[in-house]
Amino acid sequence: MPPMITLALLGVGVILAALPASARSPTVVAGKSPGFDVIALNEGGVAKAVRELPDMVRAVMARSQTPGVAVAVVQNGKTVYVGGFGVRRLGEAGAITPETVFQIASMSKPMSATITAIAASQGKVSWNDPVSSHLPWFRLKDPWVSDHATIGDFFAHRSGLPHAAGDDLEDLGFSRKEILSRLNQWPLDPFRASYNYANFGITVGAEAVAAAMGEEWEDLAARLLFRPLGMNATSARHADFLARPNRASLHAFVSGRFQPLYDRDPDAQSPAGGVSSNVRDVAEWLKLLLAGGVHDGKRLFDADKFMPALTAQATPHAPSSPDERGAFYGYGFNVGVHANGRTNFGHSGAFLLGAGTSFQILPSAGLGVVVLTNGAPVGAAEAIVSQFMDIAQYGVSTRDWYAGYHQMMQPMFAPVGDLAGAAPPANPAPARPLAAYAGVFDNSYYGPVTISVQDGGLQLQIGPKHRTASLTHWSGDTFAMAPPSGENEPEGSRSSVRFDIQGGQAKGLVINYLDEAGLGRWRRPEGAP
Repeated sequence: MPPMITLALLGVGVILAALPASARSPTVVAGKSPGFDVIALNEGGVAKAVRELPDMVRAVMARSQTPGVAVAVVQNGKTVYVGGFGVRRLGEAGAITPETVFQIASMSKPMSATITAIAASQGKVSWNDPVSSHLPWFRLKDPWVSDHATIGDFFAHRSGLPHAAGDDLEDLGFSRKEILSRLNQWPLDPFRASYNYANFGITVGAEAVAAAMGEEWEDLAARLLFRPLGMNATSARHADFLARPNRASLHAFVSGRFQPLYDRDPDAQSPAGGVSSNVRDVAEWLKLLLAGGVHDGKRLFDADKFMPALTAQATPHAPSSPDERGAFYGYGFNVGVHANGRTNFGHSGAFLLGAGTSFQILPSAGLGVVVLTNGAPVGAAEAIVSQFMDIAQYGVSTRDWYAGYHQMMQPMFAPVGDLAGAAPPANPAPARPLAAYAGVFDNSYYGPVTISVQDGGLQLQIGPKHRTASLTHWSGDTFAMAPPSGENEPEGSRSSVRFDIQGGQAKGLVINYLDEAGLGRWRRPEGAP
């Protein structure tokens, strides 16, 4: 008889007797899965992890060349460690301290889920509210989904919106309202049967919460979460981040090294990626999560309103074999179980333009850790978090976490566009006179594109902020362009721009890197010269 079946038949009493006393639970509550089946923590593991944490950070920084890192650890309602390492900006003297404010990127998502749980605890909104009941103007391509998709559906990335829908519009400078109003042009994947990570899906859910509360999201976040916790260095507005004198600059990974090249204004997706904070403030939030919603004796959210966020709602990674563990997503939280049976919850954040962040909480140990970095996502933050949690639980690190996470992050840096890495044709077909390609072309999703002749070449202008790109002849009526710098266009990206010529004049064009689902196609308006 297989061992697992034997244990099942022997019953609870024998299992309990086989476990260390520290891993046993004295009672079993009817209708609930008992917690006594978790393996006991390594004796002294947490203290060892805290003691070794500075060396962990320095080792990962040396391997990754990450410019700056800040770390905090909380346990049993107390901040037991804070530290800063490295510099705020390469080439300058300012050091990272526990007070240094970072852009936390997608760690904003679980904060937004926490704010939603607080609003739900006040009876103003529910995870199960259809978004349409609070945002009647918001529509998706499928009318039935538009009417029935809930706040929770959007927080769980299961609305059917495709991966990263709307991010392209943000790169071009569109506002939050403009982006959300254009999402109805995306074909949807199966509703509640698919998982597609989408910043503007989370933003839709949060905007519905803000509408139900009658406030701007940024004000609501401050009123419900940041101010009650004393998170005075935290904001959901980019202007507040820029006003902080002790702030970490972004460092993109370009030409094989970190460089402070860009500003990243994430206001359009603020609920999904726009929060800035420091590790002292984030530690207060982690304490709130581990205390079940209570801060300084005051309850901010009810357990039943928050637990759906920590419950598996979607499956980002389905197992490919029976012996493989899957990955799960709640409402704005990654949801998992360690090899020792202990549940864990967390999230990472990444800006390709220069931020990598991560946190994890281990409720059964009252333990949480957060790592903020000012370098593009190369796996540094996740490696420190995972190594810390390994030592806290098992007394040793179980693997080379940096090597694993670094490899996982590499696809994020892959250039986009069909001409990326391609050699120009040896014998290109000649182009027409450049004036044949000039004009204004319409597109309902991206808005108009203007093609003009500038200094003997073609220039493309797109978006409300008039982003420009030079077009280089490739062959015939096809030109090449490097996409305007943005969060989603890594170094080396290059896309074709193919013109449709009729009667010797361009009647339309297709920009390859924007043409997912056929949305990157422009036409000259009827009757236009």
